[in-house]
Amino acid sequence: MTAPGPATDSIAAGVQRVRARIHDACARAGRDVGSVTLIAATKTHSAAALVELIAAGVADIGENYVQEGAAKIEALAPLLGAAGLPMPRPHFIGQLQRNKVRAALAAFDVLHAVDSVRLVEAIERAEPTTAVPCFIQVNLSGETSKGGICREELPSLVAKMQASAATELLGLMMVPPAGPSEASRAWFRRLQMLASEHGLSHCSMGMTGDFEVAIEEGATHVRVGRAIFGERQH
Repeated sequence: MTAPGPATDSIAAGVQRVRARIHDACARAGRDVGSVTLIAATKTHSAAALVELIAAGVADIGENYVQEGAAKIEALAPLLGAAGLPMPRPHFIGQLQRNKVRAALAAFDVLHAVDSVRLVEAIERAEPTTAVPCFIQVNLSGETSKGGICREELPSLVAKMQASAATELLGLMMVPPAGPSEASRAWFRRLQMLASEHGLSHCSMGMTGDFEVAIEEGATHVRVGRAIFGERQH
């Protein structure tokens, strides 16, 4: 397994390494590399840095905070226009508060951490013009430090979202307990099986430390930051 590059390394080189690791993980799992969407986790990184990212071919970005992400996306548009590059698809990958739903829907195309019926109802009150693609975050480990709905409450939330005209349920999302990548394998396997049980074909799981294992266990969307950008700049 290739370690993340140093912070001084180029973003393009980081993207190339991550793409190679995705390719190898797909080969081990007998999967088409096109079945995995790379979402670059861009929290704390500037709009200028994202120009290099998108020039390297990354089409999807993920932000954790509504205000920071919305401002960055707005600043990014003229920079990409001047460079002749397309806008990326923005994903909101953090915990979404109900009072920030309207702002999030104005800035982001996909929500990755829907975790309650009340949040779905807030999306409905925002009256999006088209159904919002969403993942349900599931907390399989029961850790109080992590968001997500418990497994027992998942069927009712799935039913709510599938019946709602405001949401398009894509699949499930999770963050496993901290630990080595192999320790995450069982958690990823459980999420993929749970998604299948509910007829859902997508799993958003896997970050820098464990995205290869996640792909081997069925991840369709991986959220990778440090392996592309190096250590975050605080």
